[in-house]
Amino acid sequence: MLLHRHKSRVYTSIYLIVKDRYVAEDLLQDTFIKAVNVIKSGRYNEEGKFMPWLSRIAHNLAIDHFRSRKRHPQVTLEDGSRLFDSMEFAEDSFETIQLQQDTKSRLRSLIKDLPQEQKEVLIMRHYLQMSFQEIADHTEVSINTALGRMRYALINLRKKMSTNINAYDKNVYPTRSDEAPLPRNLGRGDKGD
Repeated sequence: MLLHRHKSRVYTSIYLIVKDRYVAEDLLQDTFIKAVNVIKSGRYNEEGKFMPWLSRIAHNLAIDHFRSRKRHPQVTLEDGSRLFDSMEFAEDSFETIQLQQDTKSRLRSLIKDLPQEQKEVLIMRHYLQMSFQEIADHTEVSINTALGRMRYALINLRKKMSTNINAYDKNVYPTRSDEAPLPRNLGRGDKGD
């Protein structure tokens, strides 16, 4: 009943933002799925009007669509089919892959050097994707303490990463003590050339 009553207005508002019929249909579907899930879970507040609330969900989904499209551009043909799943059809270069591996390895070693409490919170948050409330419950500290540990962990990592940068372009080899300096005038041109 809600779908039949409001779908044309919601579809029009989405279409005016995205200007693509197929995307607007998908976002319309997502809007109503999200609305029904919120209503079923009992989180819908009946104090406000339904249509503005539904329009806000549709607007947010349209904005999220643009954000994801910016990260992963897609080409849609006239019939609605996608030319590529994403524009990332070319493989990364060896240098890019090596740099990513080096960065991950370096980050892991820097995380290992953090104080135990900071390391624990960082791992739970970013790798185990736990909420700060879950982290606080698991570590038996207040949520503010968990937030503070995370903050200090990130500050410490930033400091370590900025002072410990690998320089691929620079000469990282030490100079030899037995090297003889080259004379500036090698008999070709003026002195100092």
